[in-house]
Amino acid sequence: HYSRVDQHQGRYRLLKGCDPNKDQSYFLYTLGQQALSRCMFPLGDMEKTEVRQLAIKAGFSNARKKDSTGICFIGERKFRQFLNRFLPNQPGEIRTPEGKTIGQHQGLMYYTLGQRQGLGIGGVPGTSDEPWYVLEKDLENNLLIAGQGQHHPLLYHDALIADNLDWIADQAPGEELTCHAKIRYRQSDQACRIIPIEHNRYKVIFDIAQRAITPGQSVVFYNGDECVGGGVIETRFNTADNHDRLSHAI
Repeated sequence: HYSRVDQHQGRYRLLKGCDPNKDQSYFLYTLGQQALSRCMFPLGDMEKTEVRQLAIKAGFSNARKKDSTGICFIGERKFRQFLNRFLPNQPGEIRTPEGKTIGQHQGLMYYTLGQRQGLGIGGVPGTSDEPWYVLEKDLENNLLIAGQGQHHPLLYHDALIADNLDWIADQAPGEELTCHAKIRYRQSDQACRIIPIEHNRYKVIFDIAQRAITPGQSVVFYNGDECVGGGVIETRFNTADNHDRLSHAI
């Protein structure tokens, strides 16, 4: 992995890899002190171009192999085909936030918040030519909610609730913490505040509203180059106009 580990003031730290395009610390936030004490990341101080040059020099057959863009454990197969082996299709309606049916989806598991491609929504009478994006997934009613424009307001939220948190130092912060966070791999660091709610559940409030915060994905926290921990996104909301939703989540 393109990450680093060092020791500072008697504890181990997980650090970003030196190559910002390949840093993989986002995926390693569950590692605690015992695991990090036995980890080595020989690529962490290198850029991918350097690794390729070493591979060429060593005569590796895959030295010039194109970077993988798929999920490592399924290879380059289409994700939908992979899911079809384990989960049955559950088609349903695609609706606007106002409740108008505008199409059919093949199964909510195939779509992600903010997705544009593959929705199969044609010309809808009374709407503009702007592209459609996934805004919400209503699991209870098997509905996919879509709206037009990549900056649709329902795609943006400035806060979330996270649970199942892991802390690199093996010790949770007991009070509000100011740091930075990522809600997806390769996202730039986003300023935020982390506020304890109850045991292993935290409210995360961002300085700037974030696009397509996705429940089930990870939010990972940083202090500069140091990864301090992370957790699973439980729900998202806006602090200004969704106070009731926050109260319900707590």
